[in-house]
Amino acid sequence: MTDRPVGAFSLVLHSHLPYCRKAGMWPHGEEWIHEALAETYVPLLDALYDLRAEGVATRLTVSLTPVLVEQLADPDIWAHFEQYLEDELEAAKADGERAAARGQAELASLAAFYVHSYEGIRASFVERYGRNVVAALKVLQDEGRIEVSTCAATHGYLPLLARDSSIYAQIRAAVVSYERHFGRRPTAIWLPECAYRPAYQAVDGTVRPALEEFLSAQGLKVFFVESSAIEGGRSGAVRGGLLPGAYEVARRRYVLTGKVEAELPAGRGTTFKAYYAQGSEPLAVPPVCVIGRNNRTSMQVWSADMGYPGDPAYREFHRKDDVSGLQYWRVTGPQVDLGQKAYYQPEAALERVESHAEHYAELVAEEALAYAQRSSDSLVASSAFIRTISRRRSSFCSSSWWISTARVSTRTVVLR
Repeated sequence: MTDRPVGAFSLVLHSHLPYCRKAGMWPHGEEWIHEALAETYVPLLDALYDLRAEGVATRLTVSLTPVLVEQLADPDIWAHFEQYLEDELEAAKADGERAAARGQAELASLAAFYVHSYEGIRASFVERYGRNVVAALKVLQDEGRIEVSTCAATHGYLPLLARDSSIYAQIRAAVVSYERHFGRRPTAIWLPECAYRPAYQAVDGTVRPALEEFLSAQGLKVFFVESSAIEGGRSGAVRGGLLPGAYEVARRRYVLTGKVEAELPAGRGTTFKAYYAQGSEPLAVPPVCVIGRNNRTSMQVWSADMGYPGDPAYREFHRKDDVSGLQYWRVTGPQVDLGQKAYYQPEAALERVESHAEHYAELVAEEALAYAQRSSDSLVASSAFIRTISRRRSSFCSSSWWISTARVSTRTVVLR
């Protein structure tokens, strides 16, 4: 085995929450964003800032929708988040007292774990980041440790927007918001739901431009799509062609009539390459690059059936304490009834996270080397995940692989 680099790997963590500022509290409302701050955003920042303090270089992409950024930078959200942490601390302490009075030592220990965890999150949020996680991310980007990518302003599903002016507004507003908070123009964009639209002729005869035309006009240089858009396969939507960049000269051709029946390309692409998007003639000027999500490395983290989230040691998403709403149980097994779930064991879960992160780094290396053996091209592989989670909505994983373990998993993957 050679130490010669075979290419580049891109880890993309996408985050989105709809506008919930001042929309009330539990069980529906602003608490949604508070949970995401406590269980995802602050722990991720802790991991990145710990590595920064140790002098470790980090390279990853953090994707944030503008509607989320505007909320995370809002003082009302900051104040309400601190109150949320106070409420959670009180609930955990009350659970601990109740469990101790009943002789439930394991449950009392878990309640103490939550108290310690929430106190740590509060200290990081207030003292380490001055309550502004957006500003904290900007520091990391300015130092070249991460790249913050954007998204459509409200996460609008661009292919289905009725007017092209709406697509323009979504992209333009995203760029303006990004410049205001990060002091520069964005380079990359996560298309909502990774949904792409080529140019096509509408029923009234109007030719609607491919999405990359809108991106190029705003100075965006790269976007992300699902693996099927690159590798081929018939779907219920029209997909545009992909014109490879510096690696080769080839072209995918599709019928640009707006019909569902699209021609399959003569050849298939690979998620180990970056391409120029060409959903219309001619190529956008300047051209826009597209990177497909690598399926194997992504599903390893995403899928509860074939990946890490379904591990019995991880925290159970669905079962909650009937008094406090805190989660004290673990997955236990795939077919185990909620009422039969065993208590969560944080130490065991952390051990599994570390081993899974080690395995993930090895998997990426394995995929890269396998591609290098069958191709002379340098590779660009991307694993992209949605990383917003809460106790009511777990978008990143169907269990708790990320919850309370972001520091360990991020650290291990980066160090490998």
